[in-house]
Amino acid sequence: MPPAKKKPRKLTVAVTGPTGTFGFGLMPLLQADDRIGRIVGIARRPFDPNEHGWTKMEYRQGDVRDEAALEEAFADADVVVHLAFLITGGASRETIRAINVEGTLNTFRAAAAAGAERFVYASSVAAYGFHADNPVGMTEDWPARPADQLFYAQEKAEIEELLHAEASQHPELELYLLRPPIVLGPHTIGAKQVLPGPLDELGKVLGRGFMRLPVPVPAAVPDLPLQFIHEEDVGQAFLLCIVAAGAPGIYNITGDGVLSATDVARELNVIPIPFPGGPVQAAARAVSSLPLPSFAPPVTEWAEALSHPAIMDASKAKAELGWNPRYTSIEALRDTI
Repeated sequence: MPPAKKKPRKLTVAVTGPTGTFGFGLMPLLQADDRIGRIVGIARRPFDPNEHGWTKMEYRQGDVRDEAALEEAFADADVVVHLAFLITGGASRETIRAINVEGTLNTFRAAAAAGAERFVYASSVAAYGFHADNPVGMTEDWPARPADQLFYAQEKAEIEELLHAEASQHPELELYLLRPPIVLGPHTIGAKQVLPGPLDELGKVLGRGFMRLPVPVPAAVPDLPLQFIHEEDVGQAFLLCIVAAGAPGIYNITGDGVLSATDVARELNVIPIPFPGGPVQAAARAVSSLPLPSFAPPVTEWAEALSHPAIMDASKAKAELGWNPRYTSIEALRDTI
């Protein structure tokens, strides 16, 4: 009689920042996947996982600035997923850096010390920077380079470089980096992670955020390209990395289709009065080349994101991870609205 086959061991997954936009895309998938036996959710603010139906999750209060607390929380974790990151808010630049840069290094080091097998990090298309020589349809072979002004993009590029250096010292811990564009979905606003930069400002000017206006309103809109991804498709890409569906490395992920700002305007019930994007890009390059005064509002930095389109090719994730986005860019936008 042949010996009985052993059942595959179920994975324990530790997640920092599980209640943000990325988390709400990933947690339901982990909850529903039989390969996942246990989830540890680490966040500074208490929350009840059962309120979201996350019965596999144990909440642990923790701060990414505390490496010892992270190591304790990661005990027995097979995979660590790092989603905690500050984009907006009233925190000082020093606090933002301590959470984003130093906190990410703490998280990776704690995962290595705890004996985790895989580390999955939420990077961004912004890691490529907004450089004039960036091709439209960037692949993962194109280098990540710090932006000139935008701190969010600067930190994403720096963190990727630092993580590669850390991973070279810990080859036993497989590193996955996912680069999404702007992430949309039902929890984009509810999770306090609004659309960054000029897009969010447009929503505020219109007075309703990113909601469809009750009556059409005309507005001048530059002809600039955009990509979006739905939170569910982000979650699916993370899940594939968690279960090692593909080799460690960098993966671009984005919804199919490239939109223009006029497409976005129409979905908001704005009547677009189009004008060429070239002058807007030139003005954005001029702004981003100047030193910003201390009193400049944070949105000023986001002008650099308009200086050159950051459009990615996601063929690698589809071919090597088996990732297949459910939502196109326009469908992600419509689901958010």
